[in-house]
Amino acid sequence: MAIHRSVKTKPKTRSPIIILIASILVVGFLYLFSSVISTSGFSFSAPKTTLEKFVFQNYNNGSEKYLYWGSRIDCPGKHCGSCAGLGHQESSLRCALEEAIVLRRTFVMPSRMCINPIHNKKGILHQASNASFEERWADTSCTMDSLYDLNLISKTVPVILDNSKMWYKVLSTSMKLGSRGVAHVEGVGRADLKGKSLCSDILLINRTASPLSWFMECRDRNNHSAITLPYSFLPSMAAKELRDAAEKIKTVLGDYDAVHVRRGDILKTRKDRFGVERTLHPHLDRDTRPEFMLCRLAKWVAPGRTLFIASNERTPGFFSPLSVRYKLAYSSNFSSLLDPVVENNYQLFMIERLIMMGAKSFIRTYKDDDTDLSLTDDPKKNTKVWQIPVYTRDAGEDC
Repeated sequence: MAIHRSVKTKPKTRSPIIILIASILVVGFLYLFSSVISTSGFSFSAPKTTLEKFVFQNYNNGSEKYLYWGSRIDCPGKHCGSCAGLGHQESSLRCALEEAIVLRRTFVMPSRMCINPIHNKKGILHQASNASFEERWADTSCTMDSLYDLNLISKTVPVILDNSKMWYKVLSTSMKLGSRGVAHVEGVGRADLKGKSLCSDILLINRTASPLSWFMECRDRNNHSAITLPYSFLPSMAAKELRDAAEKIKTVLGDYDAVHVRRGDILKTRKDRFGVERTLHPHLDRDTRPEFMLCRLAKWVAPGRTLFIASNERTPGFFSPLSVRYKLAYSSNFSSLLDPVVENNYQLFMIERLIMMGAKSFIRTYKDDDTDLSLTDDPKKNTKVWQIPVYTRDAGEDC
């Protein structure tokens, strides 16, 4: 990319007509020259963001290489024809970002994330039956940069979007490089991939050949030393507008505690062959009801405290019994701050997560690790064993 230097000269008196003619000639010359350069693969236009500038500079000096997993999270994969919730998609996205770190490559991120209608009551309203795939995809998805701050993510692992000019330039260049352009990878773990010298000089590693969902490629997830990015990474990478909204709400709340109560779809039951209702989480329905929550919360939250509640429970007034001990707050109390920035429930939950992360005490539904405070002792990862729901207090339990 050409670098222009401005040369200062002593001012001289010139005729306005001469100056005008000279200006036209200069502009015409620059236009012609830039056209010639652009046809050769270069451009005078500077990268618009710090992220694009970083990637552009590294790409031009030959040090930048790329990792591509697909145009949709978990597609190809078992969720390609459907759409997982935000948490599942973030697990897969985090897995792909981890691999980019291990391989020291720029990650090509999907420009949109699908929105599961089960988890969204705001963004998906009506769809025309004769709509094209692209139109339906636009209606049931949101832009990735409306959820995440890509510049912030790029401080840890460089990312570009798959609808950016840089990505199209990478594709174009990969076709010109022949065998050094693209490596189509399937059934190879990140450790093996890192050790393969054959891929070290390849511009683009393409992971779309794998039939598995992205998350399934993280086979060493139980080995915590193999996890590069913590669970809190993507929640803390929320888009600036979402972070700003969360900060304003936290300021209004002041000193507060928070609880996340997951109910809704996870409470599903089914009948066995004898007609008995069974569930994968036998204590969850009980433990997330207000009368049982009061007993559990008393261990960590003092009476009179402000308690922020984030939940997918849709029954109006469901948590009202908690008001006998706490001052309750919900995201719905802050509609004036949220309505201008929230277009779907994924954005809303990202704001709620930031609020919960800022609480004095944060009580989760399940434990993510042994140090977490939780409403239930049921394991987060169920054992696929369908059990009879329990609604009575455990023996010896005393509030």
